[in-house]
Amino acid sequence: MTVLLWISGLSLLCWLWLTCCHGLFWRTDQRLPPHPAPERWPSVVVLVPARDEAEVLPVSLPGLLAQRYPGEARVILVDDHSSDGTGELAARLGAAGGLPLEVTTPPPLPPGWTGKLWALRHGVAAAGTCEYLLLTDADIAHGPDSLAALVASAEANGLDLVSQMARLRVATRWERLIVPAFVYFFAQLYPFRRSNRPKARTAAAAGGCSLVRREALERAGGVAAVRGAVIDDVSIARAVKRSGGRTWLGLAEQVDSVRPYPELAQLWRMVSRSAYAQLRHSPLLLAGTVLGLALIYLVPPLAVLAGLLGWAPEVLLVGAAAWALMTGTFLPMVRYYRQPAGSALLLPFTALLYLLMTVDSAVQHWRGQGAAWKGRTYPQPD
Repeated sequence: MTVLLWISGLSLLCWLWLTCCHGLFWRTDQRLPPHPAPERWPSVVVLVPARDEAEVLPVSLPGLLAQRYPGEARVILVDDHSSDGTGELAARLGAAGGLPLEVTTPPPLPPGWTGKLWALRHGVAAAGTCEYLLLTDADIAHGPDSLAALVASAEANGLDLVSQMARLRVATRWERLIVPAFVYFFAQLYPFRRSNRPKARTAAAAGGCSLVRREALERAGGVAAVRGAVIDDVSIARAVKRSGGRTWLGLAEQVDSVRPYPELAQLWRMVSRSAYAQLRHSPLLLAGTVLGLALIYLVPPLAVLAGLLGWAPEVLLVGAAAWALMTGTFLPMVRYYRQPAGSALLLPFTALLYLLMTVDSAVQHWRGQGAAWKGRTYPQPD
């Protein structure tokens, strides 16, 4: 019990630091900065890389084409060699009206590129002259004023990249368990407030919705500068910020993902395909992550259980305090996703699943099957 008391005390200290000193990552108040309408609305091209997305396009693309944008805007959907008629379906949806839509297909994927970034590079070239590019995924549904709000916010605040973390679907029990924690863990890795500070080294974005000033993207080396990145959104934000650009990331209010993840296996793959890449394919970082997840998320409930079974009030008290801080920091994200407050108590179990997903990501990488997505497997970048 003495050893467990020391371990639970260390976990409590970690939670005190995370709660007070880690960029207030648990707050959900980072929303689009004030954005009065600009005097002149700049031109925008919306780029949608799509590979086998016929299932979600009827839900997402009409809203994008129906944007109420006062300036010049058009949409380019890059059909990345789909096998399900994605390009043909997009063309039919575009014929119904709204913003002009162009459907194009890139050349075959060359070595050293991920499919999405190769499609984006092709889309940037097809965009021609424009002032902003909105990089958005095929499964993202935008509210009618989403584009105007993004551009107005960028113009009013002098931002070179404005990104919103889309509200993911939480319709099934597994989505309700996994998804809020996914965004919570992302914010813990990249605290939004810290990322939004111009002089901070942290930089992050959400690939589902990122408006970038074209000049800033070119100054950062273009899409080619991050061509092999599996976690492309964060890589683009880093490149823009390192080249002197100002970036901003927050939670969305009218941007939603419509992609369904009804079963645990689909959510598992969503996380595991890039988890080891996030750790830079380092066995040392993997070991540290596993130990860190266990200490921070698993020790508190184990200490409470051991304190109850062993009649050790000190262990029980320390473990309960750490679990209370964990639950309290998770509660704002649970509320953001409109879930019952009591579900925040399940975070240790969800963290255990994420720990196993991370280990599985490394195992798949060692087997040569890491970072696999829609029929493509990407090796570790040089």
